[in-house]
This record gives sequence, structure tokens and C-alpha cells, in this order.
Amino acid sequence: MAAPRVRRLALAAAACLVVAVVAFVELHPGPEPPPRRFCVVAAHGGRYELDLAQAELASTIAAIGKRRGLPNHAATIALATALQESQLRNLPNGDRDSVGVFQQRPSQGWGTVQQLRDPRYATNRFYAALERVPHWATLPVTEAAQRVQRSALPNGYAPYESRSRTLASALTGEVPAAITCALAPSPPVNTIEESALRAAMASELPRSSLRASASVDMGWTAAAWLVAHAASSGVSTVRYADRTWNRAGNAWTPTPPVAQVSFTLAH
Repeated sequence: MAAPRVRRLALAAAACLVVAVVAFVELHPGPEPPPRRFCVVAAHGGRYELDLAQAELASTIAAIGKRRGLPNHAATIALATALQESQLRNLPNGDRDSVGVFQQRPSQGWGTVQQLRDPRYATNRFYAALERVPHWATLPVTEAAQRVQRSALPNGYAPYESRSRTLASALTGEVPAAITCALAPSPPVNTIEESALRAAMASELPRSSLRASASVDMGWTAAAWLVAHAASSGVSTVRYADRTWNRAGNAWTPTPPVAQVSFTLAH
């Protein structure tokens, strides 16, 4: 008769232990996971989410196309290529000796591994090759990309055409205030110095984009670039035309119009 009673007592004790554990967890919850950091691009009815590294690469690709004086269609082709080849990642390796955001191959004369891991170099090499394609500006995106890349999957770029058009429209200034990024209200301590930020801007953005005399789309190219690079640079606000972006609010808000792009750093 004692055995059933012992089992009942053991079960009751186990139940009490479970209740106690649940109560302890409720009273002492673990640390909250850090908020997710990402960027959203929205234009012409399309809306796409990018992580912070992808947003930086995409804005660099778009800005360099504008810097070279190319139409926005060039940025669409380049972005579709980068999405297909690397998912907008600066990859250290790939198929055979492919490397970088466009998966260009040193053995095919694109440059050294070190050069191709530099997104600015790789992007300029891509655009230079695109410009040598006859009538590239009138070709469909996937055909123009294939003429440059000579991929084993010639139609692999087509699925990215819609997304790349949205990204290009937002990042070339065709659609104003079309990128925003959810970031920490205060930047990390390891962000770059203003001099390094301005050097990066000078090497990627159109030369006139920060001047008051710049065209509206050039100004918005610079504004989009600054937002996309805010996570790594410590940019706190970006102001242009009648909008201001603030990293604490993750949004563009109406403000009195200005003729020149400006920004502030949080450090």
C-alpha cells in the first residue's frame, strides 16, 4: 500500500517543481534579444528588405553608375547581376576562382582577388564591361547582364529584374526618400571618422551630388547613399529637399525645403 502513496507524493513534488520553475522564469525572464537592424526600399509598388551590408553594397553600385554618367537602366542591370551572382554579398570565394559581389574571375582578366573584393573596383569593372556591349541600354536586363557575365545560367538574372528596378529607382534618386533603415538610436563606437566618410562619398557618389546646383535626382542619390551607409558611418540625420531622415525614428519626415544635401554624425 505504501508504494502507490509514494508515487503520488513523487508526482505531486514533480508538479510543484514544474510550477516553481515556470514561476521563476516568469519573474526572471532572460535578456531581450537585440532589435533587428535592416533597411527597406520601396518604389513603384515594390517593397524589399535588405540587411545592412546588402543596403550598403546596393547603394554603392547605384551611386557609381550615376557617377559614371550612366542611365538608371545600368544600375538595374548591375543590381540584378549582383543579386543573382552573390545575393548582394561581397563573397570571398565562389565557383572556381570567382570572387566578390559580381563573382568576377581573376583568371578571366577581371583583376586580382584583392581588387575584386573591393566593391568600388568590382562595380567600376562591371560598368566598364557593360558599356562595351553594343546597344546595351536597349537590351533586356537579363540579356545585358549575360553579355557581361557570360554565365552558365544565361536566364538566371531574369527573376531579379523587378527587385533590381525597385532598388535602382530608390537608390538613383528616381524616387525620393525611398530607402529607410531601422538602426540603433545611437551608433556604435567603432563607426568611421567624418574624413573617411567624406572620402568614401567622394569615390562613389557623383561629384556634384552634394552641391546646391545638383539635379534633384543626384541629390536624392546622395541622400539614399548616406542612409544606406548610416549603420557603419554613424550618420544620425540626412536632410534634402523637403525631407529629413532621422536614425532614431527610422523615417523621412517633412521639413522646410533645402537645396543641398546635408548630414549630421552622432559622434
